[in-house]
Amino acid sequence: MIRRLTRRMIPASAALALTLAVSACGFHLRSALELPADMGPVRVVSADRYSPLAESLAQALTRAGATPATEDTDDATVLDLLGEQWGDRPIALDELGRAQEYSLRYAVTFEVRKPDGTTPVPRQTIELARDYVSNPVQSIGTEGEREILQGEMRREMVASVLRRLDAVARHTAALPAATPAMPTEGTPTEATPIEGTPIEGTPAPAAPAIPAEGGGDTPR
Repeated sequence: MIRRLTRRMIPASAALALTLAVSACGFHLRSALELPADMGPVRVVSADRYSPLAESLAQALTRAGATPATEDTDDATVLDLLGEQWGDRPIALDELGRAQEYSLRYAVTFEVRKPDGTTPVPRQTIELARDYVSNPVQSIGTEGEREILQGEMRREMVASVLRRLDAVARHTAALPAATPAMPTEGTPTEATPIEGTPIEGTPAPAAPAIPAEGGGDTPR
């Protein structure tokens, strides 16, 4: 049992080191993120006015080049966090039936609305999951590891939401700039000749000969 717990604690230590490194260097997606060209000023709203995720998303969008909307902005694009949910599910028990490992789950439902009411990013849910070890005897260390995972998963959720915006921007940019106009009814196309007018390159039919008045070839 001790050997099993020791092996499982190694990834947690690595995750802590990675979290500290990311926190030290900052979280930037500017070089890899492409926002929709017609996005305009952006406002991040949440059912929880003190949501750490909403604040992190607003900061990340600003770093990526988006213009933050103010309270006086009427035509802002809204990134609406419709719901955030955390949950723990036991996935391993010790010999006494006590949970010693959990799966921490984080689900966020959101959508992006433009001022005209359209939703370039329709309502959808992103769910993340991470496993962590729980010591049934010493809960203090377990709570510390859980808090570290929560911070790491929030940062990953920010990246996941921004990647959805990036995908929409790249898809929009890949669309053709203009669609060829269809011919109007009654207007001849290049392949349809106008009645009585030969197509270019096609000789016109010869007109029937009209006999001259009083000619000798015409019977009287």
